[in-house]
Amino acid sequence: MRNCRFHSRLAFLFVTLWLICVVRADDFDPARLTQIAEAEMKETNTPGAAIAIVRNGEMLWAKGLGLANVETGQPVTPEMLFRLGSTTKMFTAAALVGLAEEGKLKLDEPIGNCIVGLHPAIAALSPHQLLTHTAGLTDESIMSGRHDDDALAAYARTMDPSWLFTEPGKIHSYANPGYWLAGLACQEIAGKPYADLMTERLFRPLGMNRTTLRPTLAMTWPLALGHEVRGDKPSIVRPQADNAATWPAGQMYSSVLDLARFTTAFLDNGRLDGKQILSPTLIANLTSPHVPRPGDDGHYGYGLAVSTERGVRIWQHGGSRTGYGSTIRMAQGLQDNSEKISLIILTNRSASSLPKTATAALEMLLSFQPQPAVARAKRQPLTEQQMAELAGTYTNNRQTIELKIENGELIARRSGFEATAASATLTWAGDNRLALTRSAANGDDALATTYFLVRDSSGRPEYLLSGSRALKRKP
Repeated sequence: MRNCRFHSRLAFLFVTLWLICVVRADDFDPARLTQIAEAEMKETNTPGAAIAIVRNGEMLWAKGLGLANVETGQPVTPEMLFRLGSTTKMFTAAALVGLAEEGKLKLDEPIGNCIVGLHPAIAALSPHQLLTHTAGLTDESIMSGRHDDDALAAYARTMDPSWLFTEPGKIHSYANPGYWLAGLACQEIAGKPYADLMTERLFRPLGMNRTTLRPTLAMTWPLALGHEVRGDKPSIVRPQADNAATWPAGQMYSSVLDLARFTTAFLDNGRLDGKQILSPTLIANLTSPHVPRPGDDGHYGYGLAVSTERGVRIWQHGGSRTGYGSTIRMAQGLQDNSEKISLIILTNRSASSLPKTATAALEMLLSFQPQPAVARAKRQPLTEQQMAELAGTYTNNRQTIELKIENGELIARRSGFEATAASATLTWAGDNRLALTRSAANGDDALATTYFLVRDSSGRPEYLLSGSRALKRKP
């Protein structure tokens, strides 16, 4: 009996080691990818990271790099939990769309039909608008607050028209509060706390057995602690940020191994371990290009950015939470028999997502078409007419960009952003783009490298895009 138990444990250990080590592919170089990741971690002062790659439904590679805790020297392992940030949104979207499939709400009807007590202006927003960031809501990311299950509903019911920076349905502008409301809708429809609903509807059926929204449960598993860079070294964030009112937009704790189960089901029309866990129509709903993203050729689905890059379909989302960063990319070539690849990167430093590593991994694994030669528009000084047309104040509630003519140049000054430079001179870069050519005080990195203009039906500038957030021009 003892011998059988020993061999069972040995077999379990072998399977576990196979899952978290390399299954070598002809075109995949794990040593090279490790080298790239470690170099990028050093460059960005990221203490630790976990990376997993799934290929055609099988774990290709999973690895922990660096430290989970800079004070103890504990190493990162693939089974270790990290906090995800905004990659949580694809899971909140899956839960709400799943409830809609069951007939418990309609995605194009007011959210007030399933949440009582909201201000009428907020109640009029539709789940579709919330999930696609087209509700006109301003963006907020409130890291610290209450820790109880009542916080989500209590905070949502304080929202009033001041949370709207533009008319609903006008433009895609990334906004976390839309997902707070989406998560609350799930909670109200199910009659149970959002965190419990997510475990019941998604995590447990997918075998994501250590994934949770609850910090007090996450801390019972191996957990990578969050870090921020202070001075020139990363240090542990104390206390760790938490706000139950914002969990649906960016709170999940998970590991690359658990997340690999979700991405495997996602790329196989909801099938996992030979069973239909998620419906094919749910996957189709999440991945559909519901709204265009101004300023690029991509779209936003439900909780996912949707794009086609050099002959490869990509569904992805990034995440940033105090102390953590994450990236989930799922990809498939346009050919019928093209390989399906998912890449998961979790880090324990604020806003670190290792984009160079992610790009290198997909380049190794997918047959991208050659990068077409694109003639870059020559930057030109703005004419007096252009400057007069563009000058004004653009706002997204507390975030403001003022474009003002000074000494024959158009100067941008912005406030309410995390990093704010004193000023930047703008030039014309073509295709409704304004390039920043000089900034004072904090350097060019303090501002987006370009702004994108969205014009109204008469051709007048109506919105200014800074990254994924729109600011509306004041009359």
